[in-house]
Amino acid sequence: MEENKQSFVPPTTMFADKSLILWTLCSVLVPVLITLWCNYQRSRRQLYHKDIFCKSKHNWQDTDLFSQPTYCCVCSQHILQGAFCNCCGLCSGEDCLKKADRQFQCKEIMLRSNENDQNGMPHHWIRGNVPLCSYCLICKLQCGNQPKLCDYRCIWCQRTVHDECLESLEGEKCDFGEFKSLIIPPGYLNDISEMHKNKNIDYGKLALPFGTHWSPIIILANTRSGNNMGEGLLGEFKMLLNPVQVFDLTKVPPAKALQLCILLPDNCARVLVCGGDGTIGWVLDAIDEMKIKGQEQYIPQVAILPLGTGNDLANTLGWGAGYAGEIPVAQVLRNVMEADGIELDRWKIQIMKRGYYHLRTPKVFTMNNYFSVGPDALMALNFHVHREKTPSLFSSRIINKAVYLFYGTKDCLVQECKDLNKKVELELDGERVDLPNLEGIIVLNIGYWGGGCRLWEGMGDETYPLARHDDGLLEVVGVYGSFHCAQIQVKLANPVRIGQAHTVRLILKSSKMPMQVDGEPWAQGPCTVTITHKTRAKMLYYAGEQTDDDASSTSDQEHTRETEATDEDL
Repeated sequence: MEENKQSFVPPTTMFADKSLILWTLCSVLVPVLITLWCNYQRSRRQLYHKDIFCKSKHNWQDTDLFSQPTYCCVCSQHILQGAFCNCCGLCSGEDCLKKADRQFQCKEIMLRSNENDQNGMPHHWIRGNVPLCSYCLICKLQCGNQPKLCDYRCIWCQRTVHDECLESLEGEKCDFGEFKSLIIPPGYLNDISEMHKNKNIDYGKLALPFGTHWSPIIILANTRSGNNMGEGLLGEFKMLLNPVQVFDLTKVPPAKALQLCILLPDNCARVLVCGGDGTIGWVLDAIDEMKIKGQEQYIPQVAILPLGTGNDLANTLGWGAGYAGEIPVAQVLRNVMEADGIELDRWKIQIMKRGYYHLRTPKVFTMNNYFSVGPDALMALNFHVHREKTPSLFSSRIINKAVYLFYGTKDCLVQECKDLNKKVELELDGERVDLPNLEGIIVLNIGYWGGGCRLWEGMGDETYPLARHDDGLLEVVGVYGSFHCAQIQVKLANPVRIGQAHTVRLILKSSKMPMQVDGEPWAQGPCTVTITHKTRAKMLYYAGEQTDDDASSTSDQEHTRETEATDEDL
């Protein structure tokens, strides 16, 4: 009897167990079903958008949430989800995308023959969603301050007007606004197209209506550089300029994009490279190819918007150590307009493996910033290897620098590059140099190194000739290890200044050592490295935002140049 009592389970307990199992299943299945349903709806939405975007003349970008109150240009309703055009700024809800395509015209890179007017082109107005803090061209009062679709913006000159003031501008021509000296007008491209038919093109004559200060800009952006800001920047530049001037380097190589310079008058084009030091080197190599093809008169001046991790060349030329959206794109264009032209030395690095002088062709690199062998090259190599394995983890400039710090700390303990002075021989302008007990040698062309450190000038009261990027000289320094590099970067130590030279020769006698050229690292066996002058590039220097160190260095360089000019006159 006792055994039967123990095996008996009350019905209420069985019902409670079944209820618990049912609720457990529901708590697991319901989120899974909701997730699957959301994924299905998202895929349907993406297919719907893809079908529309492929056929559309607008450059649509879909968004799940607009950053500010936005109204559909078709139905005038407030929208949260929808799409906007990167070129003209048109905004539309999902249900109105097809109507928006039919009703509104996007920016045209080239006018049709029947629309071309020698006296200019009319304004192209888009209603609503005008920028914040914009003012009416007629009455000078604020525009877009009502909670509805109101007021107009010209997609070329960026001027805004109230609804009631628009009639006053009927028949007025667009002058392309603040950035008219940087924009390639659609009428200009139409004239070129017409003249190609006649086999007679005078680009200088075509540019006369735009004035003597017309210097069109070409935007070359690497969307994979640094913190992946390139894609957003492309859209903002297309809004302010002619979309034909803006190129994504992941889709169009620099050599092809720079062919636009051939359609412009001689020596008037400017190029803004949005990317890191590697992207800048890529573009400068394409410009050298233009020289080889006999297109010297079309060579543009190059400005930089730094998106990479190091950005030492951008820092040297006054464009800053990194861009994170702290200033608007319009201000970037203003800075380019104010920049001055300078020259940058470019160097040829020839690496010949030892023992194979007659059997193998040497490796040839082009250097803009610096060449190094030792701990900093080792850190770059370790970073490069891990970024190639998992590129998605290296999308932030902060994360990239943290990884560099980790590998630098590791090398302080391991010291993989010790006794470098026993493994290499160094010659400056043909003269052998006795080296102290070093772990690394760095050959500099520019003033900055290691993400913003003035390596050659250093600190303290010792006087050294200033490092310049246009004097045909290289600065050669040594470091004792990774910890010494860290001390130099925080201004607690100076490097070992070895000397300056027009030609540098380094012989790696034994073992394998890490090397790098402008942040591109590799492991190199016994070889002979020869660095000689190659050419000079036309760059743009911006002096608007300098630190105290930058200002003092610039004034010292200007004083040096004045002294040299005076000596030549005497």
